[in-house]
Amino acid sequence: QVQLVESGGGLVQAGGSLRLSCAASGSIFDFATMGWYRQSPGKQRDMVAIITSGGRTNYVDSVKGRFTISRDNAKNMVYLQMNSLNPEDTAVYYCYMLRFGVNSWGKGTLVTVSS
Repeated sequence: QVQLVESGGGLVQAGGSLRLSCAASGSIFDFATMGWYRQSPGKQRDMVAIITSGGRTNYVDSVKGRFTISRDNAKNMVYLQMNSLNPEDTAVYYCYMLRFGVNSWGKGTLVTVSS
């Protein structure tokens, strides 16, 4: 069973930076598309960034130029570097894996950006 564990969330002032990390259990990173989603109170969970097993990336327009997703296949880790944060980025951020048609989710890490 896949286990995804996020870390790195917290409280930051507007304009600041945070780096989220996601550790994936087991030897299951191969062929997996990884990603970060976020959910604000009262809103649906939306894609923030994804990275394929080949390293191709895609971002939601609102974070382009500010966020960078990366992965370390040797360590089964995926990261989200978030710069120039603003209060609209406040949300619970979830790590996501898609592997052979199966979705897996972490429990989330809270990011709060104060104005």
